[in-house]
Amino acid sequence: MAFKEYGSYDAVGLADLVRRKQVTPKELLDEAIARTAKVDPQINAVVVKHYDHAERQIGRGLPDGPFTGVPFLLKDLDYLEGTRTTSGASILKDFVADHNGTLTQRFLDAGLAIFGKSSSPEFGLMPTTESRLHGPTRNPWNLDHSSGGSSGGAAAAVAARILPVAHASDGGGSIRIPASASGVFGLKPTRGRNPLGPDRGEGWGGFSVGHVVSISVRDSAVMMDAIHGPEPSSTYVAPPPERPYSQEVGRDPGKLRIAFTDKSPYGDAIDPEIAAAVREIAGLLAGLGHHVEERAPVLAADPAKVMAAITGANTAFAVRLTEARLGRPVTDDDFEVLTLASSRNAQKASAIDYVAAQQDAFRISRSLATFFEGCDIFLCPTLCSPPLRIGELNSMSRDLSHIAPILRRYMPGTAMFNMSGQPAMSVPLAWNRAGLPLGMMFAARFGDEGTLFRLAGQLEPGRPWKHRLPPVCA
Repeated sequence: MAFKEYGSYDAVGLADLVRRKQVTPKELLDEAIARTAKVDPQINAVVVKHYDHAERQIGRGLPDGPFTGVPFLLKDLDYLEGTRTTSGASILKDFVADHNGTLTQRFLDAGLAIFGKSSSPEFGLMPTTESRLHGPTRNPWNLDHSSGGSSGGAAAAVAARILPVAHASDGGGSIRIPASASGVFGLKPTRGRNPLGPDRGEGWGGFSVGHVVSISVRDSAVMMDAIHGPEPSSTYVAPPPERPYSQEVGRDPGKLRIAFTDKSPYGDAIDPEIAAAVREIAGLLAGLGHHVEERAPVLAADPAKVMAAITGANTAFAVRLTEARLGRPVTDDDFEVLTLASSRNAQKASAIDYVAAQQDAFRISRSLATFFEGCDIFLCPTLCSPPLRIGELNSMSRDLSHIAPILRRYMPGTAMFNMSGQPAMSVPLAWNRAGLPLGMMFAARFGDEGTLFRLAGQLEPGRPWKHRLPPVCA
């Protein structure tokens, strides 16, 4: 194999080369490491490097799975036994996991060679990846811009072709936001589709779920086949798929009823290039034979207020766990200003306030369930403005009042599908005149990833993105 071709293969393709003995897992790992050395000094996506761990995996013999021998990055929030997991927090910079997360184990069982951790903002709280501990992760399409968050390191690494697929997770948009900002494919699964244990029964009140970002649709589908399904401690169980997800890619989606909007759910104006791209994609879908109409859900509550309450309480709990681990109260120097402010605001709230937020999330979910009685797919922009500039969101500012208005402008439409638990994907179908990616978000009914994979599989060959490479590319 000529390694100059490595970047043209998706993960399924690389695994096939290993299976046919055209390349070895060690050669693939060496190439991923070389690519990391080449571009990571510019983008800062791989913040924990444990190459020796991957080499030991290969030396012991990798399991026979759909991705045997493929290099892989775990997001720096999940545990891999014997390796550092910092959660983007300075106070945890030396924390070493003593066990594997359930999802991590399923990645290992799929044959992946995990050679490092991708960057995340502190506790995954921001839609940009610029932690105090690791510094900013930069967008390979333009280094002055963010790669998104919270799975910003994963998306940047995939976009820069360090590797074709990487772990990501999504509690308010954290798969779809960086997928959009970085020009890669990212699907947030249905609530409960993929496991969260053994340490958690749910993340962020049931909003969070883990999966991957990838350069191809089939990587995402094959990965879902490998990792989905409940564990004994699962709080939620997603409806079983009709068939393997890998069989959905390339399958005729039929004539879908697609509703779309080029507006923010708050009614605010959005970036005109993004609005134009949404309308262009709506036209493309109509040309493919789908029934397309302009219509948007009316939400029964404000998703931003719900997110503030739920994430604040969960952040306060994470801070408490850190205090227990340290055996002392945390100080203002231990965490970023935003983390402590979120935690302290939650401590001022009552249990009743938390239940009220949960009820508002349910009302939003009910609004969306009613809306989807009249359509199969909802299309809207993943982000309502182009990728943020580095430093635009500052989690260390003593005045955090700038954050809420930026979030409202930037990512107003992602969190509602975390509240409803519905699957939603960001597909890299447009770029603006400045050369920055503009992802399109498609959501489906609860449990219906199959329709999303079929639609994505229809769009991918007709409007391909894999050949589009950013200026910073391995």
